[in-house]
Amino acid sequence: MYNIIMTLLIIVSILIVIATMMQPQKQQDALNALSGGAVFSGQSKKRGFEAFMEKVTSVLLVLFFLLAFVLAYLSTK
Repeated sequence: MYNIIMTLLIIVSILIVIATMMQPQKQQDALNALSGGAVFSGQSKKRGFEAFMEKVTSVLLVLFFLLAFVLAYLSTK
């Protein structure tokens, strides 16, 4: 059981890296550089591929932490 959880944890961590690298980059214009990006940060809704990749990354992160907690529990026995 321990080895299965460890293998799943490694696979999920690789998928997190891939999902993070696939997310579209934000354009840094002069307004964001001067204001720190706080002026218009919450006013645009993410759509399409960007929203999908954010959801995939969130699900993978939750799965990663659940597997890590299960692995920590199993290692104490």
